[in-house]
Amino acid sequence: MAQTLEYVDVLVVGAGLSGVGAACHLQKEAPKLTFAIVEARAVSGGTWDLFRYPNVRSDSDMYTLGYEFEPWLDKKSIADGDSILRYIRETAAKYGVEEKIQYSTKVTSASWHSGEAKWTVGLVDSETGAERTIKCNFLWGNTGYYRYDEGFRPHFDNEESFTGQIVHPQFWPADLAVDGKRVVVIGSGATAMTLVPALAQTAGHVTMLQRSPTYVAARPDVDAFANFLQSKLPAKMAFRLIRWKNVALSTLAFQLSRRRPEVIKKALRQGAIDALPEGFDVDTHFSPAYNPWDQRLCLVPNGDLFAAISAGTVDVVTEHIERFTSLGIVLKSGVEIPADIIVTATGLSVQMLGGMTIDLDGTPLDISTTVAYKGIMLTGVPNLAMTFGYTNASWTLKADLTARYVCRLLNEMKRQKKQTCTPEFPSSGTSDVPYIELASGYIARAANQLPKQGTKMPWRLYQNYFLDTALFRLRRVNDHMKLS
Repeated sequence: MAQTLEYVDVLVVGAGLSGVGAACHLQKEAPKLTFAIVEARAVSGGTWDLFRYPNVRSDSDMYTLGYEFEPWLDKKSIADGDSILRYIRETAAKYGVEEKIQYSTKVTSASWHSGEAKWTVGLVDSETGAERTIKCNFLWGNTGYYRYDEGFRPHFDNEESFTGQIVHPQFWPADLAVDGKRVVVIGSGATAMTLVPALAQTAGHVTMLQRSPTYVAARPDVDAFANFLQSKLPAKMAFRLIRWKNVALSTLAFQLSRRRPEVIKKALRQGAIDALPEGFDVDTHFSPAYNPWDQRLCLVPNGDLFAAISAGTVDVVTEHIERFTSLGIVLKSGVEIPADIIVTATGLSVQMLGGMTIDLDGTPLDISTTVAYKGIMLTGVPNLAMTFGYTNASWTLKADLTARYVCRLLNEMKRQKKQTCTPEFPSSGTSDVPYIELASGYIARAANQLPKQGTKMPWRLYQNYFLDTALFRLRRVNDHMKLS
């Protein structure tokens, strides 16, 4: 258990993938600064400890989802949740950050005091309810983007009459038995794509019920070329080569999706046709009306979803729900789908900075009125950073860049003997661009919680690792930044 402190130079909020990475960077790149990590839960790992549903896994390759400073050495590039959790915890122990984590410590508020250039951060013990405060010069949120205590769960008409079990994946019961049961999974996102083939292994039958389709790409969970390089080269050298190869390929695919969407649409459609039984209605179930990457594309390792459909253990229904009944779900068409278990894979509830309230010298902060600086800081808000990964690539690519930038900024402040850093948006700038340019439902629901972005560097989020590498590492660390 970490020592309870009254003041640190940097307070890191969250001990998941991002928070552990941030702390490792601080330990290595800003060793003269004191820091602590506060974690609301009793254990580290964040998402990868919270989510316990069957087959939980990464939807990005681990050579880019893993930390840039700690090579991923497992044979599988698409890893299961337990392997990712072990990797995070082993990294925390290796770099000496585990001992700095204060568990069961939730941040409830943060108040900036200009006179002393410090944050007073309100904390509550998640187990006892005891309250205390800690002061810091710099506050760094690594809390992800969704609520841990609440998933998005729409109410369905007459659902109270259903006599079976209704389960949300975020709170999966450890003792849930699906053997021989009829299971309906509502949803078409990454969680549904992960759950459905896993449930189909033992369930009597699984139906994936979606309101609209999602683009799906099949990919091997083992990267043969990566394993070859790892067998021939030193671990760190092989890891860097594989990482850059995967970044380049994913960037190329995304850019092609934006510039020539019809090419990617055709390729994804053909991939589904080739993997599914002859006559399967690919256009209804796997061909969305929008272009690829208007919403996040889903990955199915080794085509496991397609294989389950081909085996007859899974069917896909694309239609709107009319109501629940005691025995299942009635669709708008009048067709009823019988079910013993209904899984509502309907999404996440977005929450920024762990839900903490923020005020600046007593004035409450409304994040939606701010503009994001490099996607990390907020206009007019001193000494506050947040880690928010890529929406079109591995989260950790952006998290690592963010951590390196924050360490550079903190070191520059120390070199200049400055106490505050505040992004200043130019009066002539335009800032009406959404922070996240995806059409996904969970993003639309969270519009009033998110900052805006501008149209030019350093206010524009390019979702491009190569451009961001130049922006974060090569440009002046404090451009458009007031140090005092």
